[in-house]
Amino acid sequence: MTVREAGAALRSRKISCLELTNRCLDHIEKLNPRINAFITITAEAARTRAQELDSELARGNDYGPFHGIPIAHKDLIWTRGIRTTSGSKLFADFLPGSDAPVVARLHRAGAVMVGKTGLHELAYGITSENPHFGAIRNPRDLERSPGGSSGGSGAAIAAEMAFMATGTDTGGSIRIPASFCGVVGLKPTYGAIDRSGIQPLGLSLDHVGPLARTVDDVSLAYQVMTDQPRARTPLPIGGIRVGLPTNFYFSGVHPEVRQAVENAARQAEALGAHVVPIDVPDIEALNAAGRVILLAEASALYEPYWDRRQDFGADVLALLDQGRLVPATDYVNAQRLRRKLLSEFHSLFRNIDCVLTPTTPITAPRIGQKQIDLNGELQDTRLAATRFVRAVNVLGFPALSLPCARSSEGLPIGLQMIGRPFEEALLLSLGAALEPALAC
Repeated sequence: MTVREAGAALRSRKISCLELTNRCLDHIEKLNPRINAFITITAEAARTRAQELDSELARGNDYGPFHGIPIAHKDLIWTRGIRTTSGSKLFADFLPGSDAPVVARLHRAGAVMVGKTGLHELAYGITSENPHFGAIRNPRDLERSPGGSSGGSGAAIAAEMAFMATGTDTGGSIRIPASFCGVVGLKPTYGAIDRSGIQPLGLSLDHVGPLARTVDDVSLAYQVMTDQPRARTPLPIGGIRVGLPTNFYFSGVHPEVRQAVENAARQAEALGAHVVPIDVPDIEALNAAGRVILLAEASALYEPYWDRRQDFGADVLALLDQGRLVPATDYVNAQRLRRKLLSEFHSLFRNIDCVLTPTTPITAPRIGQKQIDLNGELQDTRLAATRFVRAVNVLGFPALSLPCARSSEGLPIGLQMIGRPFEEALLLSLGAALEPALAC
């Protein structure tokens, strides 16, 4: 059931907000002990909220598409009076005194929060193997990773524990879980959604956005979460110029992933889009700049906590220690390279409207798998998973990930669409048009 379908059932009195909420809570009770998608479950508060929303609807007060819809928030987004751990010992008992603006917006829109989803510690990683709260498992295959850092949000949606969940994305942390779990995730334009009240990681790279089951669900959530007026304007597909890279994005990729994305491009063409081959600017350089920027910014952010080194997990501590060794000259030069390549991407987008790429070059790896075999070459799992997504954070451009096929092992394959700043509506329109054609 989608957000729109659930809303129609609520308004026709086929189901109540409380019944809908109880369905999700039942899924959580049954599945969360195995999947570990949630750190905190707010069952009692959710039922009370749902009953209040039933009363509001009976009085004719309808708050919009999310009225009575069960959702979840990533556990680094502030929720008033409900612990917000950031997946870390540092904040294990933190009770925010206020809601983050994005939480407040969804609350005003009538959403029902059923809990706080797990994540890679401090959102600094892509496996969601959290040493403090346990590994999160992928509902598509419990032996595999859901991706990260928003792994709990991706897993919760895939397991139908909630209709929508918030996520954050500093180097792919919405889109990687969307790809691995077979759901839809939107990393909006940098700054399009207010990041106040959200634990930061890399201040010039952090984004917040929605994950959900369908493109339409993500679109509805984005409309609530942002003040951007163009978010509400669907666009015709005919005539959209879609760039299909001839370099970088189709090298070092699993053959099934390549085939699935090329098929998606053909489907876009069948819908009336113009697919054109393009050469993208130096993505490897952008990725390298992004790694340097994040290492430095994350280490600077957690400088006040160095006296609590024992409270960091080993992988996160290693990255923070590495960041302390980054010279200021390297950080400045990475920012200079960022500006140069940003200019080149703006030039590229004068001739196209969006770019189609794989979200990840691989499907979900196994939990604990440090290396993957990609076309006969062993590669670091973290670097491989972020290879196609990190650069978009450096640019600050919007990107949408949606499932476009399944592998021979039955695992989801993600398609990434990259657009111009503040043109989320174009990505969402193309994604919604492609979704039934891809039928996965």
